Amino acid sequence: MINRKQLLLSLLPATIGSILHAESQTGKNQIVENRPNILWISTEDLSPHLGCYGDELAETPNIDKLAAQGIRYTNVFTTAAISAPCRAGIITGMYQTSIGCMHMRTTSYRRSVENPVEFTAVPPHYVKAFTEYLRANGYYCTNNSKTDYQFAKDPVPESIWDECNRNAHYKNRPDKNQPFFAVFNYTGTHESQNWDISDVKTDPKKVKVPPYYPDTEIVRRNLAKMYDNIAVLDSVVAGLLNELEKEGLADNTIVFFWGDHGDGLPRAKRWLYDSGLNIPLIIRFPDKRKAGSVNNDLISSVDFGPTVLSLSGVPIPVHMQGHPFLGSQADEPREYVFAARDRVDESYDMIRSVRSKDYLYIQNYYPNEPFHIWVPYLNRMPIMQEVMRLDAEGKLNANQKKWMADRRPPEELYDVKADPFQLNNLAENPKYKKVLDEMRDRQKQWREETNDMGHLNESEMIEQMWPGGKQPTTDKPYFIVNSKEDRGSKNYQEGGTYSSPVTLSFYCPTQGSSIVYTTEESDKPKWKLYNGSIKLPKGTHTIRVKAVRYGYKSSEKEIGKFTIL
Repeated sequence: MINRKQLLLSLLPATIGSILHAESQTGKNQIVENRPNILWISTEDLSPHLGCYGDELAETPNIDKLAAQGIRYTNVFTTAAISAPCRAGIITGMYQTSIGCMHMRTTSYRRSVENPVEFTAVPPHYVKAFTEYLRANGYYCTNNSKTDYQFAKDPVPESIWDECNRNAHYKNRPDKNQPFFAVFNYTGTHESQNWDISDVKTDPKKVKVPPYYPDTEIVRRNLAKMYDNIAVLDSVVAGLLNELEKEGLADNTIVFFWGDHGDGLPRAKRWLYDSGLNIPLIIRFPDKRKAGSVNNDLISSVDFGPTVLSLSGVPIPVHMQGHPFLGSQADEPREYVFAARDRVDESYDMIRSVRSKDYLYIQNYYPNEPFHIWVPYLNRMPIMQEVMRLDAEGKLNANQKKWMADRRPPEELYDVKADPFQLNNLAENPKYKKVLDEMRDRQKQWREETNDMGHLNESEMIEQMWPGGKQPTTDKPYFIVNSKEDRGSKNYQEGGTYSSPVTLSFYCPTQGSSIVYTTEESDKPKWKLYNGSIKLPKGTHTIRVKAVRYGYKSSEKEIGKFTIL
């Protein structure tokens, strides 16, 4: 096992490295000064179509500059090729298949019937967003603004973020010395932004058409539109980085740039090939150490959250399935990454994959299903309409026809170096039987170790989460007073007059709940995450408190008025 503290000290500037020194001197996990800020710039539906990854058509000078100042990762893969399941895994550090968040989306369950059913997934009671651990350790956490976590509609539980809206910003933190974790999600590269190809700026003639697409004018214009959107993304990234410099924060901020899964195009998004799972990841450290370097380690998107905790000096909960790849708690590099596909909007499916640096193995649990299952949202894409037209006319070549076939092979195996587009299935080639057996066993082992819930009928899973089809409700919390008048002997205090010194605690009977509180009287207050007893100074205090649990309805607010003499 590598020495995690030595690794972080080799990567970070002295001010951040001092965190680890302070911890090693005390031998305790504690909040210390000079912790790094962390800025996440995430975007939608983006494979590594960037100049720094060798794409000559991409106009991305600002992202390329970021890569020149940081580390460019080449083998990063998401746990799903579609946003909501993948984002559920990123925010929790858990595979979406382990926490009931694998279907796209929970609000799409039986959407096509007359009375559609909507539910929110209920993860195991111990599962928390990694930002709750950051907040509990003093970080100011903001999200601007997409969530899509599957276990909550917007607004998401207030325990997850200090701010989560279109105005959320690290500049809003009340104490400018407080470290922050800030996320800015850009949606301009989403697949829906590729539907209108009436006006494109990128020259369609310069586009390289993947061999699984027919080479037609519509396909080329659709791909050109994707490059147009990427060019706009580059300017957005420039704005965020310039703002960081202007605020004087670049010297103590680690910057992540990444995509939530592969291209928002047919045979990419929703599919477990590299075109659907491989994403860009660039990380820049404040002192530009390892600037311009390339890292080829296998990394999964489920690793992002644990890595942030590791870089922040926050202990990583043991239940998290992601592997930190940087920081004081970094793990050994992965040998494999895993991904899953389940229900896609209205249509059920089940596919699992495992990838090493050399091979990609895919298991199709519905081999009698066609590759192109019914997904109306996908069918709005010009490329998809063009492929369906040419398929009906019998004009697709062999490679283009493979993913429009009426049946799927039970297993697929690809040599990813020799076959980067994954077109030559080696699963039935006897020369690769040993590799096939090993990859199949790895996939089975992963499913067992992570308690893959794909074997459950969704209706059965919903009944477990929402008994009788009714969403469970988080119990209302109550106040616990520690004063000479009441040493916490009474439940459900609603306030009162007490002699100083006084500390106030909260408790909620719902297993796995988090508690938030505020002293603001606004209709939309900023909720603080409860993380231990609060000392009440002399005076009168009105405190509002409520409890939340992922997948549950939030509790009612409890209001207490306390006068401290």
